[in-house]
Amino acid sequence: MLVRLLLTVFGVFEFLFPQNVVDFGMKHSIKDGSDVEVQPWVYTVARIEGLVITLWALRRGKKKSS
Repeated sequence: MLVRLLLTVFGVFEFLFPQNVVDFGMKHSIKDGSDVEVQPWVYTVARIEGLVITLWALRRGKKKSS
């Protein structure tokens, strides 16, 4: 149940603030400190990913409680 809650919160956050999530991930994945420019479509894909994670977590919770 805790994992489902965390996934739901993360999915909603990623859906609402995709730029923050992508920028955080890029900041921690670049080792040499170089500046990387992210294409605009990456934020759209991150938003879709957040929606899918949220829907999956909510749907999985409904199946287990039935």
